[in-house]
Amino acid sequence: MRTLSFTQAVDDALAQAMAVDSRIVVFGEDVPLLRRDLLVRFGPERVRGTPISESAFLGAGVAAAMAGLRPVVEVYMADFLGVCMDALLNHAAKVEAFSGGNWTAPVVVRAPCGGGYGDGGQHEQALWGWLAHIPGLTVLVPSTPTDAGGLMLAALQHDGPVIFLEHKLLSETYLELLGSGGRPTVQYDVPAAGTKGPVPRSWAPLPIGKAVLRRQGHDATIISVGVGVHRALEAARVLETEGILASVLDLRSVSPARRLPFRTPDTLRTRRSPVETASAPRCGACSSGRGAAQASRPMGSLPSSAAVTSVQEAST
Repeated sequence: MRTLSFTQAVDDALAQAMAVDSRIVVFGEDVPLLRRDLLVRFGPERVRGTPISESAFLGAGVAAAMAGLRPVVEVYMADFLGVCMDALLNHAAKVEAFSGGNWTAPVVVRAPCGGGYGDGGQHEQALWGWLAHIPGLTVLVPSTPTDAGGLMLAALQHDGPVIFLEHKLLSETYLELLGSGGRPTVQYDVPAAGTKGPVPRSWAPLPIGKAVLRRQGHDATIISVGVGVHRALEAARVLETEGILASVLDLRSVSPARRLPFRTPDTLRTRRSPVETASAPRCGACSSGRGAAQASRPMGSLPSSAAVTSVQEAST
């Protein structure tokens, strides 16, 4: 094992994949600066900067994926996906179904999301609930360096479009570049356990759509993704001082979530499953529709799901 930061883990897994698959290319705004280690190792043909035109370079990424490459397209913030959504909503997410499986678009869209430090309404959105509404898109939100690297490798091997969201409070690179920006007065509530941690010497892909139990309890189960997992763990520790033992379930994948893993031995036992999320309160990933209906129904009546693994399994 070795210790890497969240961003280092993603870049390290990406480098491992690029070393064995020449189809993987990386491009986006300021990518030669953000991924300078990859630039030095793989050269400017595979690590490319682009003009500030999300519609142009994400559209190019979708076309490149359909033509046989496996591009990683970096969008400076998840908020800017609104600028280039047509390429995802009407093309990448639909091309496999529309072509009867003859075409695929294996593009990975990497974007920082969230905030919580006063960066403005157009620069701090999570948007994973919104993106999960689109059939054909896979939406991944890792919470630890180990998961970040393993899920990036899984995204690169996936044959459809993947949105890979990195919460800015877990990424020292994005906090320095987008958060601080030379402002010494900006302060962050950063969970140390998520920003740096042990990772494997060699990366293996983690299963997409499989949640992980971060803490065992029997009174309630708190469900979240990304930085919210660490807030949930903090809340569980506070609850323990009051005699309430709460489990914490990390979804890791917002879509697919295999009907959301509410029917697990843990949630069946606790029958209480609060959700911590940065999604919008109306029509978000956990607010209304099937998710809310499931959360409000008796646990014994929910459909079964095999979408949960143990912490031990996830760390091996």
